[in-house]
Amino acid sequence: MSNAQRPRIKPPALRRGDRVGIVAPASNIKRELLEAGCDSLRAAGYEPFCLPSILDRDLYFAGSVERRTRELEEMFVREDVRAIVCARGGYGANYLLNAVDIRKIAAHPKIFVGYSDLTTLLTWFTDKAGFVTFHGPMVAKDFALTDGVDFASLRNALEGSGSWQVENSGAKPLIEGEAEGILYGGCLSLLVAALGTPYDIQTTGTILFLEDVAAKPFQIDRMLMQLKLACKLDDVCGLVFGEMMDCHQGNDQDYTLEEVVLRVVGDLGIPVAFGMRSGHTSRANITLPFGVHAKLEVEREVRLQILEPATTSWRIQSTSI
Repeated sequence: MSNAQRPRIKPPALRRGDRVGIVAPASNIKRELLEAGCDSLRAAGYEPFCLPSILDRDLYFAGSVERRTRELEEMFVREDVRAIVCARGGYGANYLLNAVDIRKIAAHPKIFVGYSDLTTLLTWFTDKAGFVTFHGPMVAKDFALTDGVDFASLRNALEGSGSWQVENSGAKPLIEGEAEGILYGGCLSLLVAALGTPYDIQTTGTILFLEDVAAKPFQIDRMLMQLKLACKLDDVCGLVFGEMMDCHQGNDQDYTLEEVVLRVVGDLGIPVAFGMRSGHTSRANITLPFGVHAKLEVEREVRLQILEPATTSWRIQSTSI
């Protein structure tokens, strides 16, 4: 069943005062950044909660695979935790794919927020566990910064707003057009890394969001071509690129990344926008719900409208896989 056809479980909406579980499924984190992010969550009206083991280290990971697996599963199962926000990305979430009991995750669908390396879990939970996930700010990264979080989109996405439009996204038009589809995607390098594995991405019928950081233009070209050659762009309805922070060759580069992108995707016959501020961003990280219907309009301006609530006002007990 394609992404466009498969119904998604919507996790229970977040309310002010709810407990938010913080997990570190990938790289290790710094205590001061974690504490700063927790302060920001409290100021926003939520109660941050994490296990003491979140500060563990194993090489560059946030502790062992066993620790990270146990933490993630516990946060999904705990009745007092209403949403889960990742502390940071980095590298290491792929180790959890063979370790986490996906049936346990699917039986307790909750808000799950992250980006970068957490793209691996976002797409897996959306495709396999069958619930809506959220590409958005992380605790020891964006929440720890003064202007790191776009709270309007965060609340629209997590608190159950109906149809809403992503405002002040920074996106600009590359190819004009209009499309409707399932919003989906994440960090380009992680999406490409999933190709050919049991965790391969499902892009049919989607408005595909792609972003990355510090990749050179030829590397972006190569990854887009890999998606294209793998037929992952064949049935995509529209494309939205992120800010693509620091994705340049050098000071003497005489071409733009937009030109590189258009060389690969310009013949797809779909609308393309560039510069949406979600994921690796310069400021105010926008939250995008993956697995919901959305409408993309690319004209003189870019408009991305979320056509349905991403969460429910009642408590979901379980789903099956």
